[in-house]
Amino acid sequence: MKSQIDALRQLTHELLYLGMDGEPIYADRLYLLNSEVYSQAEALHGEKTGNDDEEAALCVTLLKAYSATIYNHGDKEEKVQEILDRSGKVLGKISDSLLKCQLLVACYGETFDEELAQEAHQIMNGWGDSLTTEQQNISDELQNVENDSYLHIVSET
Repeated sequence: MKSQIDALRQLTHELLYLGMDGEPIYADRLYLLNSEVYSQAEALHGEKTGNDDEEAALCVTLLKAYSATIYNHGDKEEKVQEILDRSGKVLGKISDSLLKCQLLVACYGETFDEELAQEAHQIMNGWGDSLTTEQQNISDELQNVENDSYLHIVSET
């Protein structure tokens, strides 16, 4: 399961950051990445995990994957809600960590529930001044979601 989650995480990252390196974006590569991310997300969506950390990692990865893809076979919102429900169950079971912070931020990006952002900030406040690359990335991601007023307007309608 871990290898499948890692593979989907890597593909989703590639899709989300396609073209950010200055390279041109080719339609066939965009199509292929979207198709592969969506297909892998669909395959992992109903899977059961072995422990709470694996469940949290799966939820983070699926939320990002569904958010990144342009595809929707009419049930994407339901699947995202199911993942949010799974996330809510596992959040109370895992300790304050980078993984928990990633899950809080992923859920916040879907719901804009301020309590999720506040809890993520509390975890981040315990990290100190010297952040790892992953800690800096999730901190930046939270700040981007909080600062994107368009997303908040859309979520209120």
